[in-house]
Amino acid sequence: MSDPASEPNSAATPPKKARARVPKTVWDLVFTFGIPILILSPNILGSGISVADFVGGEKAGGVPGLGSANVRAYLLAALIPVVYVLWDILKNKNLSPVALIGGAGAIFGGALAFWYVDGFWYAIKDSARSYLTGILFLISAATSVPLFRVFLDAASIGEKPEDRAATQQAMRDPGVHRGLVLGTIVFAVVDLIGGVVNSIVNYDRVVAKFGSEEFNGQVAAVNAIMRIPGLVISLVGVFAAIWFVQRAVRVRFGPEASLLEPAKLAAAMRERGEVRGERAGPA
Repeated sequence: MSDPASEPNSAATPPKKARARVPKTVWDLVFTFGIPILILSPNILGSGISVADFVGGEKAGGVPGLGSANVRAYLLAALIPVVYVLWDILKNKNLSPVALIGGAGAIFGGALAFWYVDGFWYAIKDSARSYLTGILFLISAATSVPLFRVFLDAASIGEKPEDRAATQQAMRDPGVHRGLVLGTIVFAVVDLIGGVVNSIVNYDRVVAKFGSEEFNGQVAAVNAIMRIPGLVISLVGVFAAIWFVQRAVRVRFGPEASLLEPAKLAAAMRERGEVRGERAGPA
């Protein structure tokens, strides 16, 4: 007979609870929004100190460059989001088209940080990613693979193979393709409008000379002001584009079909006798 004292006492040693993980969205906000604003602020949380006090260099006078503490703080605030995005891609080994587009956009934004401008050209620079994205989406709408299709296709990566195949087949359908083209154009136009709005706000509020403490503070203030409106404008573009695509899918495959729900789409296609590229009747 075994000795009870030698047996593990599960009641005395309860299993450890899994530590709650911080959602990725929180980390995204911290590194792409919160930390950059704190770095740019000339008066962090009313403490009377700024990051520029600790990065070395002259705080005033001279031609703006790496010898200026304010410029160093500005570059640090601009490059931290770039490093975070690239680290996230490499850490998760996420080489999907969507991740690569996001990484390319981050690198582009980081490179623009070294374009030392203020006034009108800063207002243009701060919205350059929106302008570039809008132009690329508009160009892609004239090709066989509109970029909004890439985003929707990425959303089905984790689905069952047969459901994912149904999604890809549906997006190749001429009627759905037209919906994808229209959705891509709508997304591009809304993104361009968002860029124009952001440029107007920056032109109105960022009026100090580049390399000054006031400039960094004004940039931080505008970033904080435009965060929610910018997000709302982006979501309007996404939802409007999805609406046009979904309408095309339902016209083609029935009211229950949804490109965002591959299982439902596959079921609707099977009911119509359309699977693996075969059609029961004319399109």
